[in-house]
Amino acid sequence: MNTIEDFFVQHDGWPWNPPRPVRVTFYYLILVTEGELRHDVDHVTRIIAPGQWLWVRPGHALCFHPPGTARGPFILFEPDVLTPGTAGLLAPLIAHEAPAVLSPHPDDAVWLQQTAFQLLDEHRALGRRPLDIHHALRRSLLESLLLRLANAAGIDPADATAGTSRGDLFGRFLDTLELHFRELHRAADYAELLGCSVRTLSRAAQDATGNGVRELINERRLLEARRLLGDARWDARAVAAHLGFTDPANFGRFFRDRTGSTPATYAARGRN
Repeated sequence: MNTIEDFFVQHDGWPWNPPRPVRVTFYYLILVTEGELRHDVDHVTRIIAPGQWLWVRPGHALCFHPPGTARGPFILFEPDVLTPGTAGLLAPLIAHEAPAVLSPHPDDAVWLQQTAFQLLDEHRALGRRPLDIHHALRRSLLESLLLRLANAAGIDPADATAGTSRGDLFGRFLDTLELHFRELHRAADYAELLGCSVRTLSRAAQDATGNGVRELINERRLLEARRLLGDARWDARAVAAHLGFTDPANFGRFFRDRTGSTPATYAARGRN
């Protein structure tokens, strides 16, 4: 727990000079109260304005840019901080496809900001009260903040699931895709797991996103390839095997056709 300005001062130029992507293992929750913050999340540049929150989940690729004049609380926490019950209530917000920038309604903004700064104050209060009370207060404040943020006016939980609830067919497809995209690459594979026809699944995908099932599978494989090549520093052969390509040359064509770059060139660019 920190502030944007203190975090950047303490790290003295890392990791935004030059900006390099890293694959995060923590949750990042950053409120901008002043100025403007620029971050890349999964290789898409996001501009976070005052009153907005940057929300990054473990496994996503994050690239810092120089902080400029941005100010606000900077919250990092490990996945196991969330109890199973709280994680279940936050499912739409912690899903892989949840939005990276949250814009709560002004009616909720003051309460959310106050809670974030209360959490920062409690983090800095180590030693002021018994350690078990200190930890319990931090957890309580964090859970209150996340639950209120997930249900704040202006943040539609449906946005986190591409306009669907987790119980419907497309929501279940997204959950299944996240588990199996490495080894299952056909629409028929997912239709079988979900107990429906390929036609029904394809219609659900088209209605929700305008894209076909195969395209969504390939988008998820491509995202993982970019993360591993650019952020985790894997080589092309290892990425190909990880994503179920039996021939590295096929993976090379898959990647080049969608990015205009070979895996090796893309990986080298991320290391420079």
